[in-house]
Amino acid sequence: MILRQSNSRFRSTLALAGAGLLLSGCATGGFMYSDLPVSRTSVAAGTGNTVTFKGAPLKLDGTPIKVGDTLPNAKLAGGDLKLVSLTDGKGKVRIISIVPSLDTKVCEQQTHYLSEKNANLDRDLQLITVSVDTPFAQKRFAQEAKIDNVTFLSDYRGGDFGRAAGLLVPDIHVLARTVMVVDKDNVIRYMQVVPEIASMPDMDAAFNAARKVAGLPQPLPPLGSMGGFSY
Repeated sequence: MILRQSNSRFRSTLALAGAGLLLSGCATGGFMYSDLPVSRTSVAAGTGNTVTFKGAPLKLDGTPIKVGDTLPNAKLAGGDLKLVSLTDGKGKVRIISIVPSLDTKVCEQQTHYLSEKNANLDRDLQLITVSVDTPFAQKRFAQEAKIDNVTFLSDYRGGDFGRAAGLLVPDIHVLARTVMVVDKDNVIRYMQVVPEIASMPDMDAAFNAARKVAGLPQPLPPLGSMGGFSY
C-alpha cells in the first residue's frame, strides 16, 4: 500500500513537472528559449546613425532605407553560392530577419522564433534570414537547428546589401539587427532596426504587421508572454 502511494505521488510529480515545462514555453522543437530582452523601439538606418552593443555606440554605414521605400536591389549569396536579390521575391509578402551572426545566442533565438513561432505565416509568406555568415555556415546552422521553412541569404562577400540598406556596422563587419516586412511590390511596409544589438527585435509586432500586409486574420492571442517568447 505504501509502495503504491509512493509510485502515485512520483507519477503526479512527473506530470506536474511536465506541465510546468509546457506552460513555460521554454522549448519548441528542441530549442530552449532564453528570457532575452526585447526591444520595442527602432532607430534610423544609414550613415550618421548608430546602434549600440552592450551600451557602446557603433556607427551604421550606407544609404538609409525606411518604411515606404522600395527594397534595394543588392546581391546576396544563396546556399548554392549563386547571387540573388531580395527583390526577386516580388509577388510575395516577405518577413526579412536580419541578424549579425548566427553563432550568437540572440541571433540563434531570433531565427528560431521566426521559424517556430510565426503562427503558420510560413504557409502564406516567405521567411528570410540575412546575415554576414558564409552560405556554408548558414546551411550548417539550418541543418543543426532543423529549420527548413526559412530561406538563408548571405551578405558575406562585401556587405553590399548592408550598405544599400544602411544597415552595415563597418567597425565589426556585421549587419544591424533588423526585422522588416516587404509587400508584393517590394515596398517596405514595416521595419525595426533594434537600437541595442544584444536585444531581440519585437518579432510578434513584425508578425502582426505581416498579417495585415498579406490580408490574413490575426491569430488568437497567446496565453501570456515573458521575455522574448510566448507561453
